[in-house]
Amino acid sequence: MTTDDFHVYDTTLRDGAQQEGLHLSVHDKLQIAIQVDALGVGFIEGGWPGAVPKDTEFFARAKNELDLQHATLAAFGATRRPGVRAAEDPQVAALRDSGASVVTLVAKSSDRHVLKALRTTLHENLAMVADTVSYLRAEGQRVFLDAEHFFDGYRDNRDYALAVVVTAAEAGAEVVALCDTNGGMLPDEVAASVRDVVQSTGVRVGIHCHNDTGCAVANTLSAVDAGATHVQGTINGYGERTGNADLLTVVANLELKRLQPVLPPQLLRDSTRIAHAVADVTNVPPSSRQPYVGISSFAHKAGLHASAIRVDSDLYQHVDPTEVGNDMRLLVSEMAGRASIELKGRELGYDLSHDPALVARVTDRVKALEATGHTFEAADASFELLLVEEAEGVRPSYFEVESWRVISESRPGQEAASEATVKLAAGGDRIVVTAQGNGPVNALDAALRRAIGQAFPEVSKLELVDYRVRILDQGRGTDAVIRVLIETADDTTSWVTVGVGHNIVEASWRALLDAVTYGLRRAGVPPLSSR
Repeated sequence: MTTDDFHVYDTTLRDGAQQEGLHLSVHDKLQIAIQVDALGVGFIEGGWPGAVPKDTEFFARAKNELDLQHATLAAFGATRRPGVRAAEDPQVAALRDSGASVVTLVAKSSDRHVLKALRTTLHENLAMVADTVSYLRAEGQRVFLDAEHFFDGYRDNRDYALAVVVTAAEAGAEVVALCDTNGGMLPDEVAASVRDVVQSTGVRVGIHCHNDTGCAVANTLSAVDAGATHVQGTINGYGERTGNADLLTVVANLELKRLQPVLPPQLLRDSTRIAHAVADVTNVPPSSRQPYVGISSFAHKAGLHASAIRVDSDLYQHVDPTEVGNDMRLLVSEMAGRASIELKGRELGYDLSHDPALVARVTDRVKALEATGHTFEAADASFELLLVEEAEGVRPSYFEVESWRVISESRPGQEAASEATVKLAAGGDRIVVTAQGNGPVNALDAALRRAIGQAFPEVSKLELVDYRVRILDQGRGTDAVIRVLIETADDTTSWVTVGVGHNIVEASWRALLDAVTYGLRRAGVPPLSSR
């Protein structure tokens, strides 16, 4: 169990789920809770039982289906309605009966919101806070309070905003989280306000920031510097509008920059895996440029960077990427110098440090190909085949293509159909295969793998999982150069290959050839040149 001295509080399942286009089933929420628990956070806010049917079901199922190792499940809800005792409010009863040992109540701390949104008096709002907190405490639950719109309310009416904080604490709330609900604050403003609250009230405070100014993480860190000991956020920064503070970035900054341990030892190293695992459940593509855990967070493209990294990797990296479960990547592109090629070769298992002529050949060839539209920073597999060809003097080959063709036919009232024929020699035999597909590339892929599969059954494990096309010189219209990137996978990993040409099918064919060749090489099949 994490220490109670500092709270890391995740609200992905509630506040994060309010992101536009994000729709979570109860099963999704249960799966995400397991992943967030693996990070070692102290609290997971599961949702609003009694107000949202799926959240009511989530808490009911969580009792039997969740075995959290680190986190405590928290239920979210509002203070009682105006003019109704907490003991008689069905929404409060739902929080009481949720099975959650912690309840986080949201309360208005802005006088304008009390008068215009709640349509009640300032006095009654304080009574709602005190009554609800004390009632749930008497029922045996721990209570946190989210002071909604706190910073706006503090600016307009400091005395009333502080009165809400004090009232909640005196009624038994362990923490009062100050919420930048509109996300409009800046770090210096947050720090000054939090420091004043802590010094004026003596109440334990937390921080809940939205990212509308792009400062959610910075605001959270400023609040901690000013005395907050409870931070709220979401995995991958999910949330409505521009999102919430990214909890992964917050905890990484606290642990690696502030040297403040807020998670159980070593669990920060699971950050990258957890970020992508949660993204898989939400079906929201992870940002490659996300701090710490993005695939590009420790990717180096410029030759100047690579030259320095060859001497000391820390020269262009602010932390060791393994601290967050990530890894350094060297990108090969027209910007690459010889150091980039040498380091990339080492990454792929080739020591090029004693062969400057080879490094020069590979560098020159990469730059020449990229000038024609190729890209190797995203197509590691195609680069490795190029490197092998230059290093060993021959490109790995498993078959000899005689010819290929694709026919697409469309008839009125019917979807267009494609048929591909591939003729090649493999395993000492001439093989001719025809296959159909839902498009010319799909048909060609099917025919190629079916033909090669007669000689190399290992091909059956390969699957085309992604296909991307980019027009490189759009001003030329249909005569433009096309770049195709194909991602292929086997049982354990995936790789990307590139093809370029004026004909989209031809560019796809070249990427397909590289994909299959790399897959067979990866499977340990000896090429023709070594037999």
